[in-house]
Amino acid sequence: MVTTETVTSLQALVQRSNQLGADRSVCNWGGGNTSAKCRTVDHMGREIDVLWVKGSGSDLAEATERSFTALRLSEVLPLFERDQMSDEEMVAYLARCMLDSKHPRSSIETLLHAFLPFPHVDHTHPDSIISLCCSDNGRLLADEIFGDRAVWVPYIRPGFELSRMIGQAVRENPKCELVLMEKHGLITWGDTSKACYANTKRIVAQAADYIAERLNQKTLFGGQKYVTLPVQARTATAAAVMPTIRGIVSEFRHAILTYDDGEDFLQFVGSQDAATLSQVGAACPDHLVHTKRKPLYVDWDPSSGDVQSLKEQIRSGLNEYKDEYITYYETHVDLDVPMHDPYPRVILIPGVGAIGTGKNKKMSNVAIALYRRAVSVMKGATTLGTFVSLGEKESFDVEYWPLELYKLSLAPRDEELAHKVAYITGGAGGIGSATARLMAAEGAHIVLADLAHEAATNLAAQLNTEFGEGTAVGVPLDVTDEQRVVDSFQQAVLNYGGVDIFVSNAGLASSSPFTETTLQDWNRNLNVLGTGYFLTTREAFRVMVEQQRGGSVIFVTSKNAVYAGKDAAAYSAAKAMEGHLARCLAVEGGPHGIRVNAVLPDAVLQGSNIWNSAWREERARAYGIHPDQLEEHYRRRTILNVNITTDDIAQGIVFFASSRSEKTTGCMLTIDGGVAAAFPR
Repeated sequence: MVTTETVTSLQALVQRSNQLGADRSVCNWGGGNTSAKCRTVDHMGREIDVLWVKGSGSDLAEATERSFTALRLSEVLPLFERDQMSDEEMVAYLARCMLDSKHPRSSIETLLHAFLPFPHVDHTHPDSIISLCCSDNGRLLADEIFGDRAVWVPYIRPGFELSRMIGQAVRENPKCELVLMEKHGLITWGDTSKACYANTKRIVAQAADYIAERLNQKTLFGGQKYVTLPVQARTATAAAVMPTIRGIVSEFRHAILTYDDGEDFLQFVGSQDAATLSQVGAACPDHLVHTKRKPLYVDWDPSSGDVQSLKEQIRSGLNEYKDEYITYYETHVDLDVPMHDPYPRVILIPGVGAIGTGKNKKMSNVAIALYRRAVSVMKGATTLGTFVSLGEKESFDVEYWPLELYKLSLAPRDEELAHKVAYITGGAGGIGSATARLMAAEGAHIVLADLAHEAATNLAAQLNTEFGEGTAVGVPLDVTDEQRVVDSFQQAVLNYGGVDIFVSNAGLASSSPFTETTLQDWNRNLNVLGTGYFLTTREAFRVMVEQQRGGSVIFVTSKNAVYAGKDAAAYSAAKAMEGHLARCLAVEGGPHGIRVNAVLPDAVLQGSNIWNSAWREERARAYGIHPDQLEEHYRRRTILNVNITTDDIAQGIVFFASSRSEKTTGCMLTIDGGVAAAFPR
């Protein structure tokens, strides 16, 4: 039974959690936990004390009531009398203490909250506090800042021992108001949820003010070593090297990249101390899980402007990083666990900024977000003293911690196109939008390129809402303008790191007897359907060749590519050009693992922008019927007696994009309901 007290306490806990999580300088993504103790009525009608604590794997900023777990305190508190308890024993025991088996799994730090005798407890990882806790003289400075109000706890991996140590230390120090966890974070509390939040913010601000008073921007990170490139130059450099990076780090699984040239990153990567400081180690365990122990620092002089040299340094740096990671794994592994991906999660380039990698856009964003926090921590720690971090073995034990591995095991199975990037021209149109939606459902990241930029942006927003933030982006594109084509692919690369699937779909159509076809009509068809396919596919090829991971190119041509459409000579000839271009590119792409195939639709009236134009009237006139009769006319002429939809075409495109066609190239797939005169031969 849920009581009024329970509802009120839980609502206040959710609100406090969201407030803390909204400030990433206080609470890392996915890190920290909060709790509240209250009374409720169990299933037998008994009034009992319960602990509500954030469950494992959720983020405080996005937490809801479903993110918290309730445990019976009368069953949890006796554990404080134990001398030791393994992680596995603790997890199994706490599962039996849950008030509702449908609640999320308890956090590894649940006992920390239970053993502190306060109604409300916060555990966070604030930049200012971690700066203090990761400074070689942090304990002395903590005495200066907080005096006997603080308890300092040496680094121990979270679990029973650390929770009991903290509970004991607080009981022995009745004046304390906070716990400082070496190389880890902060614990605060209060009698009410509001008081707890206020205490957390007050203590974080005290440490931040102490650091700010001593900060010297001129000498920060040893001062500047390298110049920062102007905005246009650094984004162009990032776009030039990101496919190189993506190709290498995708050796075991395709990666999605995030580029960030924020002022904090630019200051750090261009500093005298960045090369050394970045290799010390992660700022805290919660960072390490998503950023690895250290990033790759590429010691490149941006004033040279030599992008080719930068690419060579990146290649050698990534290979060295991989070798070092394998050694790190082999040196410390003592469990039967496979090695993680051996490539870095963060790459730092002087003058350019930071590049994050991840299995999807969300996780590459998380890597960047957490390394931003690491830079802030190093800024504070080096202001106070010398930055120190977890040792190599301590880091390994966190990265390969069975409880962290358990979280990974809960991840859903990858969809067919997971970790892939699909660039679709005419992405906001009927076939383009149907393809984008189907690909997003199959796990792909989508670049919607369209002359109708606003429509593409709106569709991207819909896909992000439906399939997750970062799923799609809309970019402007005029397929007949070479520079705009180049710019659109640069935007695609800056958003995701590269392109794996290219769908050439942007089009138009016109119909008239040949003798009435104007030069303008002819050129317009050839420019969009011929030159447009050439320009966009050339840029897609360039990115795919640079990645060296193959790729799939799909041309959306037409039944008219092989069939002489009545009163459509310009359109049909241009579509035939597309078909033969696809065959030529299949030959050129083969050595690079790039497959090129074509889908040949016919009469896709429903949801198609082309058929909402003059094309409908023109085709009806060619057949001597009313425009409203077209759909029935096209259905009757098919062998299968069907009409073709945008979803039908999307299915064919996704087939060619998927591994199901991994040994097929140079193929034409007709999706027209069966038009015998258009059978390929």
